[in-house]
Amino acid sequence: MEVGSIAREIHIDATPEVVYQVVSRPEHLREWWPDEAELDAPVPGGTGSVTFGSGPDATSERLTVVEADPPRRFSFRWVTEDGAAAGPGNSLLVTFDLVPDGDGTLLRFSESGFRERGWEAAVLEEAYRDHVSGWDHFLPRLVAHAAEVAAR
Repeated sequence: MEVGSIAREIHIDATPEVVYQVVSRPEHLREWWPDEAELDAPVPGGTGSVTFGSGPDATSERLTVVEADPPRRFSFRWVTEDGAAAGPGNSLLVTFDLVPDGDGTLLRFSESGFRERGWEAAVLEEAYRDHVSGWDHFLPRLVAHAAEVAAR
């Protein structure tokens, strides 16, 4: 099994401008991805967090925006060790590339950096499978939410 990166291409019935808002604004992120999202600013160097679940079982991850090029690309790093500044080798990089596609958008999604984390093989494979499963669940929700926003 190749565990270096995850990549998906999805057509969304919404303009790149709408999709960009859906992948970069906390009020939209909460509608399709985490239970809670905070982001001080969707600009390079901006920081925030996402929380999945609630109560004692909740898990939170910090985010650091790497690229913000509306409406073409939004990327961030996440899954870092506590207290570490996110960078290559100690975090995962999520990228949303948005390409006009007829009346909608072709979303090119990727998450990379799994091997670079230096995890032992079992931890690497478990993290990779968990993220594949998670994105397979959440990306269709992104598509649906972006279409809803576009229809408003």
